[in-house]
Amino acid sequence: MPHSSLKLIPGVDQNRTLALNEAAISITNLIRFIPDRQGLGLVQKLGGWTQFYPSSIGSIVRCLLAWEDINGNAWLASGAEASLSVITQGGLRTITPQTTEADVAVAASTTLGSSTVTITASGSNLDAYDTVDIQTQISVGGLILFGVYAVTPVSTSQFQIQAVDALGAPVYATSTSTTATIPSFTFVSGASTVNVTLANHGYQVGDTFPILVSTTAGTITLFGNYTISALDPTTPANIFTISAASSATTTPTLSATGAAGVATLTYSTSYTIPVGSTIVVANVLPAVFNGTFTVTASGAGTVSYAIAAGTYGPQTQAGTIFVQVASENGGLAQYVYYNGIGPLAANSGYGVGGYGSGGFGSGIPPSSGTGTPISVVDWTLDNWGETLLSCPLMIPPGQPVTATASGGGIYQWSPTTNNPVATIIPTAPVLNSGIFVAMPQRQIIAWGSTFNGIQDQLLLRWCDVDNYGDWIAQTTNQAGSFRIPKGSRIVQCIQGPQQGLIWTDLGVWAMQYVGQPYVYQFNELGTGCGLIGRKAATSVGGIVYWMGQSQFFRLSPNGVETVKCPVWDVIFQDLDTDNLDKIRVAANSQFNEIAWYYPTNSNGGEINAYVKYNITLDQWDFGSLARTAWINQSVLGPPIGAGTDTNIYQHETSPDANGQPINASFETGYFALSDADVKMFVDQVWPDMKWGYYGGAQNATVSLTFYATDYPGQTPTAYGPFSLTQATTFVTPRMRGRLVSIKVESDDLGSFWRIGNIRYRVQQDGKY
Repeated sequence: MPHSSLKLIPGVDQNRTLALNEAAISITNLIRFIPDRQGLGLVQKLGGWTQFYPSSIGSIVRCLLAWEDINGNAWLASGAEASLSVITQGGLRTITPQTTEADVAVAASTTLGSSTVTITASGSNLDAYDTVDIQTQISVGGLILFGVYAVTPVSTSQFQIQAVDALGAPVYATSTSTTATIPSFTFVSGASTVNVTLANHGYQVGDTFPILVSTTAGTITLFGNYTISALDPTTPANIFTISAASSATTTPTLSATGAAGVATLTYSTSYTIPVGSTIVVANVLPAVFNGTFTVTASGAGTVSYAIAAGTYGPQTQAGTIFVQVASENGGLAQYVYYNGIGPLAANSGYGVGGYGSGGFGSGIPPSSGTGTPISVVDWTLDNWGETLLSCPLMIPPGQPVTATASGGGIYQWSPTTNNPVATIIPTAPVLNSGIFVAMPQRQIIAWGSTFNGIQDQLLLRWCDVDNYGDWIAQTTNQAGSFRIPKGSRIVQCIQGPQQGLIWTDLGVWAMQYVGQPYVYQFNELGTGCGLIGRKAATSVGGIVYWMGQSQFFRLSPNGVETVKCPVWDVIFQDLDTDNLDKIRVAANSQFNEIAWYYPTNSNGGEINAYVKYNITLDQWDFGSLARTAWINQSVLGPPIGAGTDTNIYQHETSPDANGQPINASFETGYFALSDADVKMFVDQVWPDMKWGYYGGAQNATVSLTFYATDYPGQTPTAYGPFSLTQATTFVTPRMRGRLVSIKVESDDLGSFWRIGNIRYRVQQDGKY
């Protein structure tokens, strides 16, 4: 009987059928290809992993970063859904930013000629290391308070801030006042125009007026940016006009009763009219219920207000109710307190104050945060020298974990100062989708950023060179901003070779440092090649690779190129499109590989599978493994990844999966004699493999299974599995069929194998 060699075509092709993929590999799991001297790919078992940190992180890790401090200590930052942690020398510290949200009565006071504002907020209990984000604009003493401020505590319910302009310069009160107000809105029935009352607002026609706290007033909800269309002709300094997305309308009443001087009225929708709002009730009988009133109590679909003493109702004729005047946030001020060690003062950098004074240098013990750890969906992490920078994509404070995520602030933490929690950079944009540190001049680039607290998904902002405390563009610095003109959002940005790269959902852009006055130059590199998720792009060997919505791409010296993908069916036909931002790219420079970990349709929204590309061989494979975060080789050694089991693992450190066997396997397409015109009979197979590491024990145990069939659509007959070791000379499957495939797999501990030249003895066995 003649002998033949099973010389496999390297790489995996899942797009072909098994019969079309003759003598090639169709199915894989936890294997890789290693090049031989001819540049072909030999199949071997994937490298294993061991636990990097001995305990669970406690929640799914979404981002990792390795860096080194000025003392030569290597650190790993772990951004998880429930925590931000740092690990060094086997120890872990949780440094999750902490916040507290408070809706309290508006109470603030000023002194003529002073920039100091005293704010009374019940239960605030702040210390000198905290900051406050004022979400509702407050007018007091000729000042408008809005945004993030450092605080000076006065008592457990009172603190002071310094009023400053956009450049950080003091702004002084024009009067001594204890009367503070927030915006109130006056509506006109049947019109979309809204008159906003805010004393000494400082706005002009065409300016943008932000409303950060969603405010429902009758049939209108106000939230977001609004363009000022007019100033009140009588009091332009105090009243201006905006346009809502819809017109204000009346709502039918359902019932009305009155007793002891209080009317209680129900209406036909479930919205709540805030206490203190002005309402107009009309056409209700008896008529005592009609008029203009101030709401004293309210609930979903019900409202109470004062009327003449007596007992009235129930109503005999339904009428209408209209909300005429309402205040933002129901008339309450909204504060978000960032708890923990205070950040550097505005525009101070590292050389002034900062580390040499106050809590950093005087021996004052750090104060632990007293707020609630933020709820996070994802993180971006980078390092500014030894300082860890973090930006969460977070659930807004006070909202359930199922709420829509929004951008977060930019936080800092330094191993040298050893703060208990990461603290916000108060002069940085308060909402950002992500950050990275750009070359060649050290600057934080924030994307999906903001100027006024309303997130702009296409806005890039960057700080001054070597000073992340300065974000306002001036002729004396290199801070600035740019809005990408195409797409609906910036998905991811990275510092690539020679330039920053920005992906939208539609394309990819380059940002190159050119110095003043423009600082950065922006160019569109390609369209129709947008990014599929927040962490689906990476750079390896000077070439950038990414996953688009239906293709893979690379940015080479020739521009944007499509990467052929013979495992296209595997990923794009079984991809959970509701969880695209969970996709994680995983570069492994040790083996010139890039993997994309992704969730399949059947896994409940979490990552469970991967496709992997070998850059050198231009070959793919795929399999089942969950990695929710990843970093390439770093100061900590080989790549590190996080699993859905909330543990962190270091890869290429073991032949096993953290002490458990790796179920590595591959299965070929069908091979045949004479284009399957005749059946074949195979009675002997001679294995040839490497059975262990070079210089190590040759102790691998591999299973070999044959599948034979006469027609591609039939269920094949399995022969085996046959257990193979180095001592196995041959196996005798004695199989008969027109089409034959083989499966090689292993699940033993402590082993390594690589495929060689498998030979088999075969002869024709007739046509039928």
